[in-house]
Amino acid sequence: MNQPPLEVAVVIPVFNERGNVADMVERIDAALAGRRWEAIFVDDDSPDDTAEAARALARADPRVRVIQRIGRRGLSTACIEGMCATAAPLVAVIDGDGQHDETLLPRMAAALEADPGLDLAIGSRFTSGGGTGDWDRDRVAKSAFATRLSRHVLKADLSDPMSGFFMIRSKLLRDLVPRLSGIGFKILLDVMTAAPRPLRFVELPYVFRTREVGESKLDHVVAMEYLIALYDRMFGRFVPVRFAMFGAIGALGVGVHMGVLTPIIALGGEAAFVPGQVVATLVAMTFNFFLNNALTYRDRRLKGARELAGGLLSFALVCSVGLAANVGVATYLHQGQSNYWAVSALAGIVVGAVWNFALSSRFTWGRYGRRRNA
Repeated sequence: MNQPPLEVAVVIPVFNERGNVADMVERIDAALAGRRWEAIFVDDDSPDDTAEAARALARADPRVRVIQRIGRRGLSTACIEGMCATAAPLVAVIDGDGQHDETLLPRMAAALEADPGLDLAIGSRFTSGGGTGDWDRDRVAKSAFATRLSRHVLKADLSDPMSGFFMIRSKLLRDLVPRLSGIGFKILLDVMTAAPRPLRFVELPYVFRTREVGESKLDHVVAMEYLIALYDRMFGRFVPVRFAMFGAIGALGVGVHMGVLTPIIALGGEAAFVPGQVVATLVAMTFNFFLNNALTYRDRRLKGARELAGGLLSFALVCSVGLAANVGVATYLHQGQSNYWAVSALAGIVVGAVWNFALSSRFTWGRYGRRRNA
């Protein structure tokens, strides 16, 4: 028996949202009554077994699907994978915490169906009729600041560029995927800035709800990812974002390096320069490893004592050439410029940093990331 064609897919990126899965399906079912829809949960291997909760629903309801990602994390990439996994002509993204108003979904679909030239329908908290619910003043101020920053890269006058609730034509999304960075947690901003032409959109108001189950995922790392995504759109074509982050962390490592070396020189004099340079380099390298693991290579982040120990050892080994170049160059320059030991140390750091990035990207996080994803 022929069934009516699939009309709408709703992609729900989740992490530790087991308690919200069933409620989300019930809400979507009520909102899209009379339409042929499917819900795609994209779970980043939640420790609370969110994926299994979604599978339990899927066994009884074929409209529910699950993508469980192993060894990969990130809201934007989860949305991209989910949106590419449907055959529906329209695909929406909605948070799995119940804070977006799913009753807006049929209006989004109707707007796109009524106007073939429309590319997106966007849920907005800041257009007339919308609202942020019970946000406190601090969160409102942070959101306003992030919105102002986004206007430096946007090609459109959006009232709510930070919205994570929208519907787009599936074919358009698939065409844009090669251009998407997948960085950060604001996939709409990624879509809008990746398009080679200005996208036509309509903003529909909704009021942001209060989370009832689970914990918020907003933290300082998420904020950092947002800034990284903006950097990538503004300057990524000139200096790749990963290299820029590695370099920025390296600059912090310079401070650690000099902070260790300075007291050694003060206590031991010029004769202590060479051993002090070795000690300072090792301390800075350890500092750089852990910070790069948390930020630069967050998508390939090493976890657990065994993996971290192996990664640190690998990092030390592959950077041994950089360490040798660092100490060798610094020592050579210091012998001729004994009064300028800081300049000699900085020169050694620069030479070592180039090797460190090239080798660690391939053999530390590249090797371990591939092993985990295999």
